Amino acid sequence: MLSLKHIAVTSFNENLAYIHKDCSAYKVDDIKVLTKVEIHGGVRPVYAFLQIVDDVKIVKPGELGLNTEAFKMINLPEGANISLTIAPAAPSINAIKRKIAGNILSAAEYSSIVNDITAKRYSNMDITSFLVSSGSFMTAPEVLALTEALIGEDVLRWDNENIVVDFHCMGGVPGNKTDIIITAIAAAYGLPMPKTAAKSLTSCAGVADTFAVLANVNMDEETFKSVVKENRGAIVNYDALSIAEGSKIVSTVERHLGFLQQQHLVASILAIKMAAGVTHLVLDIPVGANSRIKTTTEAMRIRKLVEYVGDMLSMEVDAVITDGSEPIGNGVGAVLEARDIMKILRNKPDAPQDLLEKSLFLAGRVLEFDPQLRGGQGYVVAKELLTSGRALEAMNKIIYAQGKAPQPQLGHLTRDIVASQSGIVESIDNNRINKIGVLAGASQYPGAGLDLLKKVGDTVEQGETLYRIHAVSATDFAFANSVVDGNTGYEINSKGAY
Repeated sequence: MLSLKHIAVTSFNENLAYIHKDCSAYKVDDIKVLTKVEIHGGVRPVYAFLQIVDDVKIVKPGELGLNTEAFKMINLPEGANISLTIAPAAPSINAIKRKIAGNILSAAEYSSIVNDITAKRYSNMDITSFLVSSGSFMTAPEVLALTEALIGEDVLRWDNENIVVDFHCMGGVPGNKTDIIITAIAAAYGLPMPKTAAKSLTSCAGVADTFAVLANVNMDEETFKSVVKENRGAIVNYDALSIAEGSKIVSTVERHLGFLQQQHLVASILAIKMAAGVTHLVLDIPVGANSRIKTTTEAMRIRKLVEYVGDMLSMEVDAVITDGSEPIGNGVGAVLEARDIMKILRNKPDAPQDLLEKSLFLAGRVLEFDPQLRGGQGYVVAKELLTSGRALEAMNKIIYAQGKAPQPQLGHLTRDIVASQSGIVESIDNNRINKIGVLAGASQYPGAGLDLLKKVGDTVEQGETLYRIHAVSATDFAFANSVVDGNTGYEINSKGAY
């Protein structure tokens, strides 16, 4: 037996176990490769990857150290008696080998893979093998099977609600936070909208990051359900909920790799929404040369796949193909995006019209899930809810129910990026704008980002400001400046400007 010790190390998905090279209970001399162990003593076994240390300040020969993820899973106090054995290979590894060989996997095999991932039997390297093996091709039934497996056993139930709505954008467009405005409009109308949102891993700000500027987004399941029931809407960071755990793990590895296969993305989106108890979903598929979805043909394939999986799981999905060729709104970064959202909800004359119109269009599609609304009426009703102030009132109720957040400051380090010539803004590179914003620190600091002062079609004079960089950290500010000097992300056409 060994004495349990918590090692305050976060490993991003992987469970790690630490034993001393002179461990009194286990011979470790012959361990030369990454070894998976099974730890006993808690309610259920915990799987972890073994690390050998020779510093008694970390673990003593009679101790077993567990990193933060594993320590939470075993749910025992420090000093508890535990034991370990070498764990057998994960049962589903053979299924991955079959997929690598080009086979179509069964629903049972996908279920086994996801169960092993959720139980932490897989390392991040093993998960990568799964992602790569299934990245070359997946049939529609396979995507359905993966979706069902990712949903998991813990599903939120909404008693006496026949229609539970949500909205999701497939991403790739900076500033495109229609989600928050749609939530306010749906709540004002009376449709329950339990909005599950993500924090950013690769973009300037996720929906959860932006709404965190306004309210607390970390709620447990019961608090989340209570806020939705009382206010007809809420926006939660889905990492705070104990649902679709396998999807979270897979998505994290996928995003760190920069490997976003569309079938995986569809399965993950629908699994999280199903686990949240959503019955009706509007899915925004932005298309643009510098967006995540490059062509209309690709968008159509995704729409058909989403509709198929939705039909098989009894979820009504309205997949909408939209223009993703340029940023939406003026702000890129949490504080700046929250500013745009509140301007729209407050009906301010300087609110960004592109974000306003897209939000109304998509909110109308959400409202039309109500069978009492005729087709085409959704936009009109959404606009009335916004202009009357009822959407703002609904949003304020949600903010105060979730807990109003202290207002973060906009980054004080600024630089105006100006036009090198006079003309018309012909295009804006989404990827470049996102990269500059991330380097400015927007993915780490809510007050960092870009304030876009010119959009496609605008006439500019040489030396006129195109956008303003905001940074909190001097290091980030220097990084952003070094990149923007080579390419601002704006294409200006001087022909026909006058």
